[in-house]
Amino acid sequence: MATATPSTGRPVAKPTAKMPKKPGTGVVSDPIADMLTRIRNASGARHAEVKVPASRLKLEIARVLKDEGYIAGYEVDADGATQTMRIIFKSRPDRARVISGMKRISRPGLRVYARKTEIPRVLGGLGIAILSTSEGVMSGRQANRQGLGGEVLAFVW
Repeated sequence: MATATPSTGRPVAKPTAKMPKKPGTGVVSDPIADMLTRIRNASGARHAEVKVPASRLKLEIARVLKDEGYIAGYEVDADGATQTMRIIFKSRPDRARVISGMKRISRPGLRVYARKTEIPRVLGGLGIAILSTSEGVMSGRQANRQGLGGEVLAFVW
């Protein structure tokens, strides 16, 4: 019910009690971008690891990051029906992080594809492009060697 304020006479809505939001229950429109953002934020905050909801595509992206030397490893923790992935960061002796940046390229609103001759180079070859090809998820270098093109998922440097 609305009550009138004494000065203006206009009705004012009463504040309602908000329900406490459960952590991690929101619907994410782009799970890959969410994973990359969690990794970017945790790496910038110098955390040793980060937990991310797991899926097959996210596991393949983590495998590529491990193969290319950007992370130390990853583990899958099954918690009933939901699976979470724990990504363990790699750090250099000077306490600097190996991952200095990540960017989502192909997103749900704008898909980006590259032919085998058009695979992008990241920072002149210092970074990697992660591609989803017909042979699976791989780095741009692997796709070049195998002569494959595909969807450009992300850049990592």
